[in-house]
Amino acid sequence: MAMFVHLTPAANAARIRGSGIRAASRDGDGARGVFCFPVLPSYTLTHQWLRELARHGGPRGLVAVHLRLPDSEPVTVGHYSNRPGRAHTAVTASEAVRRTAALEDPRGWEVFVPRAVTRAEIHRVRAVRQVTGWRYFPDSNGREPCTCSGCRVRGEYGSQRLRRRRPHPIDGPAPATPVLLRRIAEAGDPGDPAELRAALHWLGMRRRGPLARIAHLADHPDPTVRAALAEAVGPWRTPGTEPLLRRLAQDPHEDVREAVAFTDRLGDG
Repeated sequence: MAMFVHLTPAANAARIRGSGIRAASRDGDGARGVFCFPVLPSYTLTHQWLRELARHGGPRGLVAVHLRLPDSEPVTVGHYSNRPGRAHTAVTASEAVRRTAALEDPRGWEVFVPRAVTRAEIHRVRAVRQVTGWRYFPDSNGREPCTCSGCRVRGEYGSQRLRRRRPHPIDGPAPATPVLLRRIAEAGDPGDPAELRAALHWLGMRRRGPLARIAHLADHPDPTVRAALAEAVGPWRTPGTEPLLRRLAQDPHEDVREAVAFTDRLGDG
């Protein structure tokens, strides 16, 4: 029997003890199953995924679920990055353990069981040290963290302070609304298109905005500004947004009409 460890929020412990582990995760091909890692002699390597998974875990931390699978159980093993030479390979459970143990650096590797794990296969559920493992990616310590919308986790401890210290050129945090309105006013009349598009980009990150202060840009002679206006106000819930979008939907330039259609606010009518 091959032994693996599955890390999960502590809130799931009682359910797992009673009914096993659900096939709630999906692999790169969309198949449902359970991610786990072989139990190796090194405690740190065995639980290497803990700090990364804890970024999305519950308030009580994670627990380790040890499970035993038949040596011939079909699984896949590979690196999470799925790069050439590290792509997931279909093997047996015993072969997955052997391959992982033989790696010079098994950090970032994972095993996927393409089914649920039954209660009978659960060996034990136990507490683990919450400071074990790497975050973001192996060897990330010492590198500048990325604050783009794809990398950051909303509500993560210290994330707001990090974004303020290292603002992302595209994903913010955005300057204050009065600052952006001042930039729009200082852009001139009709206004420099590049400056106006930059200000509208930041305003588009808000749920509401000063619609009355920027609606005049619907008459700007540059269609890229009018398209940027549609993209910015599309997510807003400010009263008057839909009438402005309907007006832009009749714009003579195709790019502006497409920007309105992309907001998906006006439906088929």
